[in-house]
Amino acid sequence: MKQPHHLTDIDDVSPTELREILSLSRAVRDAGRAPSLEGRSLGLLFEKPSTRTRVSFEAGMTQLGGHAIFLSPDDLQLGRGEPIADTARALSGYLDVIAARMTDHDGFLELANHSSVPVINALTDRAHPCQTLADLLTIEDHFGSLEGCKAAWVGDGNNVAQSFVIGAAMAGIEVSVATPPAYGIDAEVIERAHAYGSTPSITDDPIQAVEDADFIYTDVWMSMGDGEQRESKLPAFDGFQVNDSLLSHAPGHVSVMHCLPAVRGEEISSEVLDGEASLVWKQAENRMYAQQGLLTYLLNGTKDVSVGVDQSYQDSLQSIECTGRGPMGSS
Repeated sequence: MKQPHHLTDIDDVSPTELREILSLSRAVRDAGRAPSLEGRSLGLLFEKPSTRTRVSFEAGMTQLGGHAIFLSPDDLQLGRGEPIADTARALSGYLDVIAARMTDHDGFLELANHSSVPVINALTDRAHPCQTLADLLTIEDHFGSLEGCKAAWVGDGNNVAQSFVIGAAMAGIEVSVATPPAYGIDAEVIERAHAYGSTPSITDDPIQAVEDADFIYTDVWMSMGDGEQRESKLPAFDGFQVNDSLLSHAPGHVSVMHCLPAVRGEEISSEVLDGEASLVWKQAENRMYAQQGLLTYLLNGTKDVSVGVDQSYQDSLQSIECTGRGPMGSS
């Protein structure tokens, strides 16, 4: 029996597979409520709060004809001491795919290692690959291409930043990262991005980072669970707010992205978040389409994974064929 294809981070797929997932995302979006996952069940195991991730997964699975089951810590025996491995084995017998939002990345890996169905990282403290899929879909929608785009990440080198830096390298996007020295991207993440032929440039100067950027990306400075660090952490981010002043140092065509939720007036001004340069709301909408493409790929596969984003989206959708519980093998 082949092992299921998990998505623990964005580089669990190849650049070719990444392109295929983006193509499928557009195919599903253009086709509307295509029942390509009829009879399939998605388990949503969430240890942390969620708005966009939970709703986009539930609504997206429903639109595809499947069914989603939300499982909070209070709904599971994990809180009473059941090992993650036992939970993974049990859920694998009921579900076709699991999306898990977990506090600890190592705990997520344990869940995936003991699951016989695909497990998707819906956010951990180290990665957020579903967000990166939506980011790349949004960038390509707006610019018409991924290769050759220039991105500036400004702010905290958090889980969203780390997955994005790797995904951008896989897609041919040049990235400049501006963070306070103590809050940068992990060296291991930089090495993984370098493996795809693109090494992000690192600076502590936001103005330098945005000077030739096609888009600027930021996120909250205080991630979930960082509340106790607020007083000590925030002073390091003085000058890192994405606002009209920072945009004045970027090209006139620059666009702005934020994965949400945003703290208006902290990492981004309301004027920029709601302004003409903002891609934020389309980016949020694309979470559902990107995850629909991912679910379709993991559960149904395609006849030809080499189908590119420049081919007909309808042709991509028609190439989907049901092959049981998953093309990579599962119970």
